[in-house]
Order: sequence, then C-alpha cells, then structure tokens
Amino acid sequence: MALPYGFVKATLVSDPVMKGSRRSHEIQYHLHFSLLVDGANWDVAVNVGTSDADDLLKFKLVYDFRHPIISTLADAGAGAQVLTGQNTLPALDFLRSDILANTGNWRDSDVMDGSDLPEPVASLKRLLEKARQANSNVYIFGRFFAEGNGIHDTHMNQGSTKSFIHEAGNDTNDHNDIWQDGAVMVDLGTPEWAAYFAAFNQQLVPTDDLGNPVPGAQTI
Repeated sequence: MALPYGFVKATLVSDPVMKGSRRSHEIQYHLHFSLLVDGANWDVAVNVGTSDADDLLKFKLVYDFRHPIISTLADAGAGAQVLTGQNTLPALDFLRSDILANTGNWRDSDVMDGSDLPEPVASLKRLLEKARQANSNVYIFGRFFAEGNGIHDTHMNQGSTKSFIHEAGNDTNDHNDIWQDGAVMVDLGTPEWAAYFAAFNQQLVPTDDLGNPVPGAQTI
C-alpha cells in the first residue's frame, strides 16, 4: 500500500533552521521551517545531508526551473493536495516522469558539520529566506506526518535497501514506493521558478513496481 503523499502550497511563516537527528551511524540534517497550511502551522523538514561521507546526498538546485508542471501548480489552490496512489504528474517520480529533464547533473552534498555553511544548506537557506521575504508560494512534495501537521521525506523515496524495502501490503515501515518522490519548488514570480531535488547515494536505481531496487541497480 502507498503511504500518505502529496504536496502543500503555502507561504513561509518562519525562516529555515538547521536541525540534526541522530541515526545509528550518522547524523541526518534537515532545514525546518513553518508553513501556513489550511489555517494551521505545518512543520516542514527538508533533507540537506548527513555527517557520513559514505552516505552523502545527491542534489540539484535549479534556479531556472522550466517544466509544464509549473502551470498545474500555479493553478492549484492553496493548502494540502493529496496525491497518494496517483501515477502521473503532479505526483513526482524521478525515474518514470520527465520532471528532471533539463535540470543538469546531480551534485554531491558536502559532509554536514551542523553549521549553515556546507552545500546545499547555504544556498537552499538563502532561497527559502528570499521566498519568505517576497511572500512567495512554495510547493513542498513529500509524505505527510503520521501524527500532527507536517510534511517530510522531501527526497527520492525509492531505491533504498534494508529496512526501507517495500513488502506488498505492509505499511509498518517508511518504505520505498513509486510516484512518491519529494521536492521543493518556489514561485519567485513568472517566469522565475526554482526547484530542489535530492536523493541519497545509497539509494539505487532502477526500481521495480514497488519502488525497490532491481538486481544490478546502481547509485544515481
């Protein structure tokens, strides 16, 4: 079964703040900020990297993002849009759609040290602060919190191994899935849009219909 997925269209009501969360062998870092969604404050957690040089983030930060999805998003109403179970845009799938066409090469993140200086933290933070100052609409794609108001998993959500393997009919873990990839898009005023896409080095492609890596899959 698919996990609750979609996007929110809203404006920032706080500046982004870097936060780390301890995992077994690394610290994962996110930029957290609040959005006003359907009259409530939502917490947003955007993945920006880890302290582990063997588990770096791959990212694209595109300042001249051009894609037909822009028109769809601009016409969408403000608030949360549920896309669970959809298999076409505006649900995102990095492998099964053309959403990454003409967005350039993937870049390796720096190793995170808890500061705002490594990339993509520094650049993404500037972009989000600019969006807040201009009261620009931002579009956060990811999975909705199981409890409370928020959205996370703003990265590729397929191709992971070990505890993230998707077993059909089992929703007890934060598993792989297709058409559930995350992203951040910012409307800075027509025709200027920016977009942030991310995936982890340890995620493997291509994937099967459950979002699990197929035999012989390799890092993006």
